[in-house]
Amino acid sequence: MGCDGGTIPKRHELVKGPKKVEKADKNAELLARWNYCALSQEKLHRPIVACDLGRLYNKDSILEYLLDKSAERPNIEVVAHIRSIKDIKELNLTDNPEWQGDRRNAKGDCYEDLHRARFICPVVGLEMNGKHKFCFLQTCGCVFSERALREVKTEICHKCGDPFQERDIVILNGNKEDLESLQDRMEVKRAKAKLDKKSKKSKATENHPKLNESEENPGPSRNVQEASKAVSVNNDKCNDSAVPGPSNSSSKIARSAAGGSMKRPLTVNKDKSEVYKSIFTSHTSAKRTKDQSSHWITHTPYHF
Repeated sequence: MGCDGGTIPKRHELVKGPKKVEKADKNAELLARWNYCALSQEKLHRPIVACDLGRLYNKDSILEYLLDKSAERPNIEVVAHIRSIKDIKELNLTDNPEWQGDRRNAKGDCYEDLHRARFICPVVGLEMNGKHKFCFLQTCGCVFSERALREVKTEICHKCGDPFQERDIVILNGNKEDLESLQDRMEVKRAKAKLDKKSKKSKATENHPKLNESEENPGPSRNVQEASKAVSVNNDKCNDSAVPGPSNSSSKIARSAAGGSMKRPLTVNKDKSEVYKSIFTSHTSAKRTKDQSSHWITHTPYHF
């Protein structure tokens, strides 16, 4: 079977050597990093945001991640350092006038440059396709090429005019060394923000020490006051009940007077005078005689 008719097999046909390591296409990698969102792997569309490490995202995908972090996503480790919307910055990009986008010829009868980028540097005019280093400013979000910032040295943004410092420059989609430096800068920035927050709190406590003490320990002081009031009330009650005599009776009279008026006696005392007794209708002088009484009967008789 085989090797007939004078055919001579070669070595690579008979001996199987080690498999070659597959390498990713650099052009495809550049297209993926500069044209697609690092989280959702969807095509980048405005508004486009970037983090402190220089990765590009769609703003809506970042908002969805912040609203629901429990959802399963394929590239969740890429955004592990993003804790809130303050950790991202919306980019102010400059459109490329030569980029046709969806209007380009899709028939395949002409050359199509895959490295044609949607955005360019507004100073030098380089395309943002990954072949040249680009960076953005954390103060205003404007994007420039590294060559423009290196050649035209200034402390004012070329596009909007806002001032910036060297620490505000973040490289987009940098290499391994750039990522390490940006990681260190991000940690230093967050540690400084924590210290500033603590110093502000300490200053506030120094300005209002009494208010802060009462707010921090409201329980014990109130409990002590209530306990002292209860002890004083109990002592007063014990003194009233333990000490007999006129003071006790006077206190009872005062309490009855404060609670309401005293009841009027129903019967007249016998020791009172006759003049005092004649005021009431039960006295004999107030009763009518037979001559004074009428001989007819009414519904409400006035005779006694």
